[in-house]
Amino acid sequence: MSLRILSGLALLALATSASAVDLKDLTQATGGDPKTATTGGLGNLGGLGTVPGLSLPDISGDTASNAAGVLQYCIERKFLGGDAAASVKDKLMSGAGLGDPAAAEADPGYQSGVQGLLQGSDGQSLDLDSISGQLKDKACGYVLDNASSLI
Repeated sequence: MSLRILSGLALLALATSASAVDLKDLTQATGGDPKTATTGGLGNLGGLGTVPGLSLPDISGDTASNAAGVLQYCIERKFLGGDAAASVKDKLMSGAGLGDPAAAEADPGYQSGVQGLLQGSDGQSLDLDSISGQLKDKACGYVLDNASSLI
């Protein structure tokens, strides 16, 4: 498959998460043709690369339990590994009062995160199951980097 076709397919997959995609910006950045966009990363998110028009939800203290759930999702699927990711997740859970498994089970934000739905304090969300593996790697890294600041 050519890079142009792969780029188009990646953008199509990203468009399924409509709340995280701004097609106007995508069209402007590609000279009117969204199919010509590159798939180098996840938008203007602290050096993660660029896919014009795509942005990730803001992570804040209000969404700490969801971020912990997303980290669990990323760890289970091996997009994140090592003790650092597990340590950040455990600290977030403890800070959000989710140290007890029953509390984590009852928390809707955490449960959404475990299912791969990143919910932001800005009202945006991103379903990690709707994006490709390389983009998932970057999204998981984004969550880890930003969740670390919440501890």
